[in-house]
Amino acid sequence: QVKLVESGGGLVQPGGSLRLSCAASGIFLSIKTVNWYRQAPAKERELVASITDINDAITNYADSVKGRFTISRDNAKNTVYLQMNTLKPEDTAVYYCNVYTYWGQGTLVTVSA
Repeated sequence: QVKLVESGGGLVQPGGSLRLSCAASGIFLSIKTVNWYRQAPAKERELVASITDINDAITNYADSVKGRFTISRDNAKNTVYLQMNTLKPEDTAVYYCNVYTYWGQGTLVTVSA
């Protein structure tokens, strides 16, 4: 059974940082493309960042987060991270980890003064 568990969300002031984690069981993240999506209230879910499998480890980012967010993986921990810096109020959303057809439950990030 595949399970993805996100953590690390919370309330942060504009300009602050958070690191989200996506821990997996039942699947090896190192051999899959892993995506981070987010969904803000009344908005569609959007792709924020992705990292391809261990052979290439190519990363891609939405234009809105380029230069501020970094996706990375720790294969030993079977975990993918999303480091988010210089956070803005518009980054407020529920952030989801996705691998193939599997989704985590999401973690809420709120950026507010």
